[in-house]
Amino acid sequence: MTLSMHQFSAPIFLKTLSNLSAILDKAASFAAGKKIDPSVLLGYRLTPDMLNLTRQVQIASDHAKRCVARLAGLEAPAYEDTESTFPELKARIDKTAAYIQTVSPAQMEGAETRNIALKLGGQDRVIPGHTYLSQNALPNFFFHVITAYAILRHCGVEIGKGDFLGQI
Repeated sequence: MTLSMHQFSAPIFLKTLSNLSAILDKAASFAAGKKIDPSVLLGYRLTPDMLNLTRQVQIASDHAKRCVARLAGLEAPAYEDTESTFPELKARIDKTAAYIQTVSPAQMEGAETRNIALKLGGQDRVIPGHTYLSQNALPNFFFHVITAYAILRHCGVEIGKGDFLGQI
């Protein structure tokens, strides 16, 4: 049995975005319980030259929706990056998941060989869909999700590997 590009993208993005949303719930509860202004967590970064929690979530959302759109030969919706609260970030995740669910497996047929045009390292590149998914989109998506997780874990939010992975 051959697995499709849809099977290797959409469900993975949806599950991980759901896990990220649950992690944000735990962060909001942590902030309320410790009487920490949520903006402190949302603005936190691991090092001065890294993006903060809010941007990590926004970029993870962007990678998920853009990947699915590119693989289906569609234009991804644009989001304004104006979120400044946990509920707003969760709404963005929900909006991203809703968009991903509109893309059918049939729309991704042949995506493994479809040429994907993008800018990498400031240079225009065209790469096949399977290379884009496996070597760019998924690694970037997971980088930003795990960085968001690491920021919150570093701040003391009681999350663990199970929160990141979710249920199988």
